[in-house]
Amino acid sequence: MPRLGGGPYRGSRTAGPGEGEGESDGASGHRAHRAHHGRPARRARAAAGRDGAGWPGWSPLDSFTLESPAPGGGEGVGAVRVFRTGRHVSRERIVVSEPDRHFAYVLLSGLPLRDYRADVVLTPGADGGTEIRWRSVFRAKVPGTGWIYRWALGRFVKDVVRGLARHAAATG
Repeated sequence: MPRLGGGPYRGSRTAGPGEGEGESDGASGHRAHRAHHGRPARRARAAAGRDGAGWPGWSPLDSFTLESPAPGGGEGVGAVRVFRTGRHVSRERIVVSEPDRHFAYVLLSGLPLRDYRADVVLTPGADGGTEIRWRSVFRAKVPGTGWIYRWALGRFVKDVVRGLARHAAATG
């Protein structure tokens, strides 16, 4: 299990309807966010992974570029995507793309982190909505700075999840 400088994040919060909140499963380096919305979630499932160009419209991201498509084309497994937020640029490779269910990527560059992987899992809710679970695992390159990235990425991912839930509710 990856360890972050500064020890494990502890504590747990569960989101209410339409909210994304931070959660830890008690393991070092894990951060998860959830949101649930009651509308049919086809758009949320599509937007969660395969539509990077749409992310700047509902997330804190400023721009998107498909640096290299997947071997089969588009934003499938193997595609490299570039997102910009202000002066920050991050590059990521898609490693899992199961339409309407699971999307995962690894960070190639942009943050001083090792072994960064995020998994976005979408599950149908009993009310016809969708639960969005976004979980990131990483190690800080600089010892003692892991807590900073847990905090900053936790806030950022929470904003992304909330934006996705709002987008799905508005367009679902």
